[in-house]
Amino acid sequence: MQTYSVRDVEKVLRLSRSAIRGLISGGFVSPTRGPRRQYRFSFQDLIVLRTAQALTQAKVSRRRITRSLQDLRRHLPESMPLSGLNISAVGDQVVVRDGKTRWQAEDGQYLLELDVSVADGVLKVVERSAPRTPAKNAAANATEAQDWFEHALDLEYSDPRGAQDAYQRATGEDPENVAAWLNWGRLLHEQGRLKDAEKVYRRALTSCGTDALLLFNLGVLLEDLGQAGAAFETYQNALGQDPTLADCHYNLARLYEAMGKPQYAIRHLGEYRRLQSSIAR
Repeated sequence: MQTYSVRDVEKVLRLSRSAIRGLISGGFVSPTRGPRRQYRFSFQDLIVLRTAQALTQAKVSRRRITRSLQDLRRHLPESMPLSGLNISAVGDQVVVRDGKTRWQAEDGQYLLELDVSVADGVLKVVERSAPRTPAKNAAANATEAQDWFEHALDLEYSDPRGAQDAYQRATGEDPENVAAWLNWGRLLHEQGRLKDAEKVYRRALTSCGTDALLLFNLGVLLEDLGQAGAAFETYQNALGQDPTLADCHYNLARLYEAMGKPQYAIRHLGEYRRLQSSIAR
């Protein structure tokens, strides 16, 4: 069965890593782990993630979202059918169609309508929505920042440098766009431009405040720079903002083990396992 990486989810669903992590922590999906402990998502996971985000943005209660997603999983195939899918939601009901027919509601308002298809071997998920009205002032900046962010996601595989420039534009339009800062820093890190990535993360922390994921990414970067002590302190700060950051507990466990403090390492490793188990349930 085909699985998808976090980067695939970002590109296909246009979700930021922080949004993906929040939906995982919320128990909406339970991705498996790859050989390097990276998340791997099934086709069903992708659709559930996108649906959960749409329902959350529509201010639907958590109980109704959970009930809708349970119903959705029961009707989803394990892999993408050639005919495509149409997924609609009204009230508490989520309805799946295989592309041959389209379901419409007699009454009520759509909470989402997704078209899922495969073109040239690439999974595509498109959300149908009403046209946006032109935004003004701060709202216009936020809209333009989102446009740059989505453009950057599209460029990551084909033009990483262009993606970096687009993320930079997104942060220029909206300095509090944590997702754009995270992805910009990650791309620089992946390309070995460690000092540039560090500057981006530190600028992000100045603009966005002490965000847990920014601190975590900075900690990973500092480790790669050989600054274990600074990384240790940064991981601790990240957990101070979000104690449920499982991978942060794992990295702290490694550092405590290297420091010759196995009792602390065991504590964080135990917390990491507990958090992973709660996600899997």
